[in-house]
Amino acid sequence: MIESNSTYFKTISILIDLFLVNMAGYFGYVLANGTFGMFDGRGINFLHILLINFVWFNVTQITKLYQDMFVKDAIPTIKQALWSLLLFGTIIFLLVVYLKDFSVSYRLLIYTGLLFAPLFLAGKVVFLLLRRSSRAKLINYKKVVIVGAGPLGLDLKNHLEKNTHLGYKVVGFFDDAPEKRAQSHVIGSVDECIDYVKESNIKEIYCALPDRALKKIDVLMRQADKAMIRFKLVPDVKDYFKKNVMVQLYGHLPVLSPRTEPLEIFSNQVVKRIFDVVFSSLIIIFVMSWLVPIMAILIKMESKGPVFFKQLRSGKDNHSFYCLKFRSMYVNGEADTKQASAFDSRVTKIGAFMRKKSIDEMPQFFNVLFGEMSVVGPRPHMLQHTAEYSALIDQFMVRHFLLPGITGWAQVNGLRGETKEDGSMEERVEADIWYLENWSLLLDLKITFLTIWQVLAGHNKAH
Repeated sequence: MIESNSTYFKTISILIDLFLVNMAGYFGYVLANGTFGMFDGRGINFLHILLINFVWFNVTQITKLYQDMFVKDAIPTIKQALWSLLLFGTIIFLLVVYLKDFSVSYRLLIYTGLLFAPLFLAGKVVFLLLRRSSRAKLINYKKVVIVGAGPLGLDLKNHLEKNTHLGYKVVGFFDDAPEKRAQSHVIGSVDECIDYVKESNIKEIYCALPDRALKKIDVLMRQADKAMIRFKLVPDVKDYFKKNVMVQLYGHLPVLSPRTEPLEIFSNQVVKRIFDVVFSSLIIIFVMSWLVPIMAILIKMESKGPVFFKQLRSGKDNHSFYCLKFRSMYVNGEADTKQASAFDSRVTKIGAFMRKKSIDEMPQFFNVLFGEMSVVGPRPHMLQHTAEYSALIDQFMVRHFLLPGITGWAQVNGLRGETKEDGSMEERVEADIWYLENWSLLLDLKITFLTIWQVLAGHNKAH
């Protein structure tokens, strides 16, 4: 996408980051050697500095850190920043190990990395915060026209206008239908489209004509190619797929899926599993090791029954598993059928506190370690509720494509607790499907951080 003053802002960003590299390197040298003079024969010289700057500049070109600065969302920007740091550190380390003339001390590298990484990431966060208020103004919108003023074309126009960061401005429509030609946003007929865009210096056409207009589409596409105008066809699949359609090519055959699923990619599954194992292991070792004895004493002091409560719940691919919790209720016969509610008489005093702070969910980190759950994912439901909701909500079972989670996108957005309100479960399912379609490691980290914050602050829907 074309950005206003893109060269200027890109140059400034490159210079700022190069300044941070050199500043971190200088202070790293000071800390490592206890001197403010760099050219005193202690293993660093001007050629070393040039090489380090050269490596950083080329790493950021590889990761495309400065490309589409005002178009990219926050998570892709941070992801590219992290990849830049990782690749930069790896290359410098390899140079030190294998290039004899590049004899830089490991202490200097460590100090420099500890200084540069947080400064660099903080700079990116500040940039993203400053960009939020003026993002739309910084993009030079690319003018486009839409051929086809029907519902599909209007949906496309609304989407482009709503998502201004994409950088498109719809000039108008072209359509042959008499009733549409009379509308103010329709510029002319389909035959007049190519001449208009050539005269107006418009470089892109979106075609949203229905399938029955195949001949018109073919002629328009050929004319656009001859005029060096980019032609994009918007297939009419709204009757089958409502959103987030993924298109794959099997040879010359386009295959459409109703949604993208990042966790269908094996490497993403590995990354998520590593995060689950590492995070749950840390919680079990450093928290559960002392929390379990304390909670066991408190639970036993107030009521008779087991310390842990295990319940069959719906897991990935709708396979059931025993979900673990600290027992927060008096032993009762409705635990597997009746959902907890506010002022529930079955909940003990210590149970109410645990539920308020989500402490009762902590044993589920054992489920995560065993591979039955994930740290982040859709919350698992009782088998009876799964059967009930699947009969009422069309896409309810889609959430079971994923491992259930201790926390999830729905929970950090306030969609938790009892589901007696109209539409509350539909909203929760919608949030779970959004997570399925937009998963990334950074999103998991964000949800985990927000969950910890909400636990510390308390939640008024936890009961």
